Amino acid sequence: MSRIAFVFLEILSCEGGIQSYVGDLLRAMPKALPAVSQGGNETVADIFLLRDSAEMPNPFADPHLNFHFFKHPSPQVGRLKLIAALVAYVVRSKPSHLYCGHINLAPVIRAICQPLGIPFTVLTYGKEVWEPLGKSQQKALQASAKIWTISRYSRDRLCASNQIEPEKVEFLYCAVDGQAFQPQPKSQDWIAKYGLEDSKVLMTVARLWSGDRYKGVDVTLRALPEILRSVPDVTYLILGRGDDQPRLAALAVELGVADRVIFAGFVATKDLAAHYNLADAYVMPSQEGFGIVYLEAMACGVPVLSGDADGSAEPLQDGRLGWRVPHRDPDEVAMATIEMLKGGDQRTDGDYLRSECLKIFDKGAIGSQLAKLLAP
Repeated sequence: MSRIAFVFLEILSCEGGIQSYVGDLLRAMPKALPAVSQGGNETVADIFLLRDSAEMPNPFADPHLNFHFFKHPSPQVGRLKLIAALVAYVVRSKPSHLYCGHINLAPVIRAICQPLGIPFTVLTYGKEVWEPLGKSQQKALQASAKIWTISRYSRDRLCASNQIEPEKVEFLYCAVDGQAFQPQPKSQDWIAKYGLEDSKVLMTVARLWSGDRYKGVDVTLRALPEILRSVPDVTYLILGRGDDQPRLAALAVELGVADRVIFAGFVATKDLAAHYNLADAYVMPSQEGFGIVYLEAMACGVPVLSGDADGSAEPLQDGRLGWRVPHRDPDEVAMATIEMLKGGDQRTDGDYLRSECLKIFDKGAIGSQLAKLLAP
């Protein structure tokens, strides 16, 4: 039986949008594999994980997937072990295709696959491929059979920066679990915890890392004084953690809005839907490869605001389902947020948002897309 392999950096030991996306892919994979869909029972896909360990809980375990772990105290040793295992695997198993889960692994995958005539696909997500890459990474992309990405914006920037023909790129969009994320009454426990009684709540869910300032939390803070002039009872609830929080907290003090800003820190996945349902508007003027958080908010019936020059065009369906504004412009963010809070626009209709979002991006969609991409 023909086998395929996927090679990722990590999915168990790190949190983030890429890990969430890859997790959805792995959950969908067993049913999407051609041999399984035709009634086969054997393992048909091998999953290689550079920075994860077999001791970590693996929610993606499945009889059709064979996981290989290479976490090591020395990153260099772990990488060498992965390379040796991949060479042995391709020689022994002769897979029909390899799927490289990150651009940083692409030169290694090319070096292994190209001499043996094994086709490979490179998965891309967002900013990691938006600028010109090193020669070895560009050559790997150019030598690949296909490239997968998550939005038109990521495709366009990838191709323009790295001499890639757009026809080589295929789409595997992000998805949302419409059962896990759905409208529900505001939790009185969480309202009491954060002191949100009688508040209109703006929300952002984002890593607060100094390297991720493009998420736009600082822009929303700068918009907040103007928002408060029109809607005085607003509170800005920020979910996430990272080394940039002290700077953002100091900015809130400088702007005189610290009493209207709550840094909630890390929120467990099981509590995310309840938090989205506290929000009257989800505001993240960012520059995303896609933006899963917009799907999660809309699936909960919450109006959304994004940047207007990024991959959020997909979840917001080119503005049909939300507000898209220049991502570094506090005045535009303020005006759009005030409109969102006043209501009366179809884009503030929670039932409409949820229905239109799930038509395209419910969990079943990623399985159907993946099955098409994996078809022989």
